[in-house]
Amino acid sequence: MAYVRDYTKERRYDSQPHVKQKRINRNAARQKMIKSGLAKVGDGKDVHHVGGNALNKHSALRVVSAGSNRSYPRTRSARKLNFKS
Repeated sequence: MAYVRDYTKERRYDSQPHVKQKRINRNAARQKMIKSGLAKVGDGKDVHHVGGNALNKHSALRVVSAGSNRSYPRTRSARKLNFKS
């Protein structure tokens, strides 16, 4: 049987205060990069928070490909590698 999404549960999670704040900070970071000319609307790129914390709105930002921002190299134990980005 195929997986059935629970939209009520998703909506409940997405409306939590810390999730809203992360979304606000991500959108603000994107707009900041667009305004500075480093990103364009519909360019397929992601704005990467270098510190890895979307709740920190003062972290360094970088425009990277969506694939590299949404994935990470795995080790044998299936954990993230500790690397400086």
